[in-house]
Amino acid sequence: MAEHESREVWAKRVERWGDSGLTAGEFAGELGVNPRTLTYWKWRLGAEQRKVKRPRPAVEPAASEPRGLGFVEVKAEPPPPVSNEPFELVVGVVTVRVPSTFDAHGLRRLLEVVRA
Repeated sequence: MAEHESREVWAKRVERWGDSGLTAGEFAGELGVNPRTLTYWKWRLGAEQRKVKRPRPAVEPAASEPRGLGFVEVKAEPPPPVSNEPFELVVGVVTVRVPSTFDAHGLRRLLEVVRA
């Protein structure tokens, strides 16, 4: 068979396979062909289609022009302002006034004593 005939035959087979809903092995088994040959032709015909559909740039960029990726400036939001106001922690009947510049380790120790 000539190459163009073979391509046409395989194009019809691949189309029928797609419509069948069968796996490559099932469909190839019904035709009596190798499933790998069937999947190869599906890939080859798809590659040809992708090549045809790919738009070509009207003008090729010069070799010195940058291509593709660049940098984008990202500005982070500033963190919310920290309050300098003290706060109170009420545990049962005990009220603990905590300054805004508290020491976390010291506060943990104090809370352990209050719990005990």
